[in-house]
Amino acid sequence: MQVIIVFSMHELTNSIDIVKTIFRSARFAQFVIIRVIRVMRVVVLTDESLKAELLANAGGLHQQVVCVDALEDLQHHADANAWIDLLFEKEHLSVLQKFLPKTIIINSIVDTLKETDSSFVRINGWPTLLKSDTVEASCLEAEKKQVAETIFSLFNKKIQWLPDQPGFVTPRIISMVINEAFISLQEGVSTQQEIDLAMKLGTNYPNGPFEWAKKIGIQRINPLLQKLGHEPLLFPDITM
Repeated sequence: MQVIIVFSMHELTNSIDIVKTIFRSARFAQFVIIRVIRVMRVVVLTDESLKAELLANAGGLHQQVVCVDALEDLQHHADANAWIDLLFEKEHLSVLQKFLPKTIIINSIVDTLKETDSSFVRINGWPTLLKSDTVEASCLEAEKKQVAETIFSLFNKKIQWLPDQPGFVTPRIISMVINEAFISLQEGVSTQQEIDLAMKLGTNYPNGPFEWAKKIGIQRINPLLQKLGHEPLLFPDITM
């Protein structure tokens, strides 16, 4: 008879000695261990909305993924294999860097790896975009790319590797569309509702520019526009 034993990676060191002891006994002499599967354990700092997007197409990950909602809670899981910070701010760097050289993945649209930490992996996790089955990402270390691809495969997502530039691709395009929509509204070209409808019908986008602005948040869009050399959005008196 053959036996497959599954341990998470943080349990593996202690468990393997126990297994060797058990299987040396006469009672278990007929068993053969053919492989030990290492299960990755990932800790995610997130809010409920981004958590729902990340896990939308994932299966049962109760043993592999731990979600927390406070930065200090990351330190309670120092034995994990990787960390994903979907709520990333630069103030988080001092905490996240304590877990190096393990894999750290940050949701950073505006700031590049050169401006945060070149050993991290950087992803596009803007609200509404994380639910896609493809995640835009940048990484400067080849071995970290492989780990990141394994991690996101847990969520049934693939990674599209892109240069380490502000905004990746999708946030750049969406922020420009939103900016133009605000300008058109200010110039009286059309109404907020008509612009949203026209964009969805004409481009098959899931949201209109004002709908996207509300879901993503102007506080995220403006810094990217400024980083790309554009004026921040001027806010007319509209409902957002």
